[in-house]
Amino acid sequence: MLLRLEDFDVPMKLVYRLEERLRKDPELVRSAQALTLNPAKPRLGVRGTHGLFGSPEWWASIRQGRMTLLRRDGVVQRAYVAGQDPSDRNNTIDLKLADGSVHMTGIYVNDPQDADLFHPGSRVGIVYALDELKDQPAEDGGVNYLKMALEMAVSVDR
Repeated sequence: MLLRLEDFDVPMKLVYRLEERLRKDPELVRSAQALTLNPAKPRLGVRGTHGLFGSPEWWASIRQGRMTLLRRDGVVQRAYVAGQDPSDRNNTIDLKLADGSVHMTGIYVNDPQDADLFHPGSRVGIVYALDELKDQPAEDGGVNYLKMALEMAVSVDR
């Protein structure tokens, strides 16, 4: 586990693991890998610098610290439905970080009912893998990354 729930000052529940999602949807792995390997699509997909998406090499790059990870934790300011598909469950939060900045973040859950745990005042932790895209450089001249959610946890009411 990449998120250490014991590091939070409140009880937390791990509600999302990309590994679990990929086990349930192996086609997602196959299609992402095919895009990386497709020379006819030189600007689409990830480079595969750290292995093909979802492969044992890719996961080893994450666990051994070769791939850059982005960790965020904060407090939910607002939970809401974003996008065009109608939904009866929130899928997005505004997450206020310790530095005062607010980031719009998707709600990632393996069990759809866990989306109901995200409400104003909830504490949230999330870790992303930053995988290099084929399309380089970024607009600012730096490295262009795909930000892939690996794990997400939310506080649970006592």
